[in-house]
Amino acid sequence: MRIGELAERTATSRRLLRYYEEQGLIIASRGPNGYRDYDEAAVDRVIQVRGLLDAGLPTRIIKQILPCLDKPRTIYFPDATPEMIATLEEELDRMTRRAECLLRNRDAIAEYLDAVREYDAARPAGTPQPSSASRHASSS
Repeated sequence: MRIGELAERTATSRRLLRYYEEQGLIIASRGPNGYRDYDEAAVDRVIQVRGLLDAGLPTRIIKQILPCLDKPRTIYFPDATPEMIATLEEELDRMTRRAECLLRNRDAIAEYLDAVREYDAARPAGTPQPSSASRHASSS
């Protein structure tokens, strides 16, 4: 597939896709006309790269661990230095803390929505709905 289709299917700009290619995160073959051509696996790879970037991993680490994340899940990492292992452990801890924070925030928002919906359901029909500011103040 051409870069435009990959960009559309992954909701990623062409510029970012070119950057991922420069960094060795994705690979494209070139047609006789010089156009990039990506295989179907590139869609999953781009989504995976974006997820790892969103999690805060730098591209230099992503490049090193991507081969370990391919299927089948055969882990082969002959050049893992103690520094790389320490960096990955730190990133894992940071991601875990971030995931726990996101889960707490998700649960708090869900609880707030439940309370708002319960309040709205209990309100007699025809009663004007209070502004969001006064509703928030009354629930505090």
